[in-house]
Amino acid sequence: MELKRRNRVSAEFSMASMTDIIFLLLIFFMITSSAISQSAIDVKLPKAVAVDPSVQDPTTVTITKDGNYFVNDKEIQKEQLENYLVDALKGEQNPAFTIKADQDTKHKDVVFVMGIAEMHKFNLAIATIENE
Repeated sequence: MELKRRNRVSAEFSMASMTDIIFLLLIFFMITSSAISQSAIDVKLPKAVAVDPSVQDPTTVTITKDGNYFVNDKEIQKEQLENYLVDALKGEQNPAFTIKADQDTKHKDVVFVMGIAEMHKFNLAIATIENE
């Protein structure tokens, strides 16, 4: 007597569960990526909370909104600024200076001074007013 099984195991693969998982992962990544890339363009600098206002660097580079440069209240031409800073900070163990820029100063003027600091490995601070 030959017995036959009525319920055969299907060798087919169902893609329905795989599709559901991929769809849920797609939704998850779409939601999390949109939350990460939000940007608040409303920029009103320079204001910050002072960490320790008693600590001051001896050398200060001030940049006016007209693009004039001052080192310790002495006006310096843009072309001479790098040499002047190198001479002023020569011999210091941790050479550092502070940038005081008017809030209407062009970004390129501040980046120029930051480039000098990067090139000569000077420590740099940017002065802000205390947040009210």
